[in-house]
Amino acid sequence: MRLSLLQPVIDRPGPWASVYADDAHDTGDAGNPQELAASATTAQLFALGADEATCGAVHEALLTPRGAPGAHAGRALFAAHGAIVLDTPLPGPPAVPFAAWGPVPRVTPLLAAIGDDPVCLVVRLSRAGADFAVLGGRAAGTGPGAPGERPARHFRAAAEHDGVRRAEEIADAVRGEFESSGAEAVVLVGEERERRLVHGALPEPLRALTYESEHGGRTPDAERDLVERDIAQVRAAQESDHIAQVADRFRAGAGPGRKDVPHSAAGIPALIEAAREHRIDTLLVSPHGADGARQVWVGSDADQLAVRGMELPQLGELRPAAARADDALVRSAAAHGADIVVVLDPERAPAGGLGAILR
Repeated sequence: MRLSLLQPVIDRPGPWASVYADDAHDTGDAGNPQELAASATTAQLFALGADEATCGAVHEALLTPRGAPGAHAGRALFAAHGAIVLDTPLPGPPAVPFAAWGPVPRVTPLLAAIGDDPVCLVVRLSRAGADFAVLGGRAAGTGPGAPGERPARHFRAAAEHDGVRRAEEIADAVRGEFESSGAEAVVLVGEERERRLVHGALPEPLRALTYESEHGGRTPDAERDLVERDIAQVRAAQESDHIAQVADRFRAGAGPGRKDVPHSAAGIPALIEAAREHRIDTLLVSPHGADGARQVWVGSDADQLAVRGMELPQLGELRPAAARADDALVRSAAAHGADIVVVLDPERAPAGGLGAILR
């Protein structure tokens, strides 16, 4: 999971207001449901101890819906010290809207909502060349309401070359774009003959990661819905495969020590120790596990976390605060460049819902 989306809230001290809201709105005035919802949320935050400036910032933000009129969507807001630090759409409305106030942002539900967000290179082929678009990875300026898409780049093949030579040129351009974009899969869209020629001209390792959409033609909007469905299926398969691989690596390292597999950690004390020592390579989080809601103690810095509050003064924090274990570990892992994978399948998740593959 690419965590650049979280950077604004990871790098800034709290306390934090975290709000997961239904962003549906109506252009009519019947009962002012938008105003009522915003007021109820800010009243809840104030009752939890939030300062007036932060409550005011949240209230004002909630009065400005991000979605289109009539759309039923959701959003996650994070505010601290009177300012909205992150306001991002959700793929859909939260199952249970809520507001929280605490020393660390309540980001785990956001990660569960947006998923792994794999990066996919979409190549739309024509006889003249190809258009490249990169989906996923939360490209700059995109949010998790739909797959992020970076501006398309066009490649024009030499007009004097025959179909096979043009396909080789395009395949070489696909390879370069794949490597520079950080993509994990490629989807070819276009006429069947052009797709097959380009697919066959790709180097073998990349060919194995390349899929073809049987829909769409030379015009950009041809069978758009079917093409988008095919792309979504490829990205879903990418996500599923990645989660399965991470879960298998975690299980392999959880037994007796072996030099040929990563070592794993589970249980709150072991995870906190690994986080403080910056030894977490990949943090596994399940929203269904009991360990996520367990109380741990944190300070203003991501390294300041402990099982017991009395440990925090030794880490330089004289005013420790209680926080959820999942959010505290996510903050620490993200601050030190670890990957974070949300495992929704209880069969694949670590016991208790939290685990780590260690560096």
